[in-house]
Amino acid sequence: MNSDAFKSYLTAVDAKHIDLPWCHVEEFVSPANAGSKELYLCRATFPPGEAHLFHFHPGREEIIFVVEGHAEQWVGTEKRLLGPGEMALIPAGTPHMTFNPGPATLKFLAILNNIRGPEPMVVDCFREEPWVSLFTPIEYPPVA
Repeated sequence: MNSDAFKSYLTAVDAKHIDLPWCHVEEFVSPANAGSKELYLCRATFPPGEAHLFHFHPGREEIIFVVEGHAEQWVGTEKRLLGPGEMALIPAGTPHMTFNPGPATLKFLAILNNIRGPEPMVVDCFREEPWVSLFTPIEYPPVA
């Protein structure tokens, strides 16, 4: 789809599917598939025991909204267990992490603003202090 074409209605068929080592992502709203100028929305599905390790988004706020299962959600150095209908609001540039402690699959919506903001969109920091001391990194293959 032309990135300039704005799409007001989307279905599951419109989603771009992305397989990452820790989860499956269904990208619904982005400049590429919906012509969004400011917003990004995806649904992420994490098997038990998987995590999106500590990272941050320069210049972008994020909402993590749990749909199914439970998330061990970190925002900075604060950790909470979130269940269906609960969310975390993550300030721009704040390190955060999502872990599925199991036993069920975790599904959540991730919503980010300022999608055309500074690059890179995701900056990993899970090998730096204090993050590496808060959660021992899971070794995943590199993502291109």
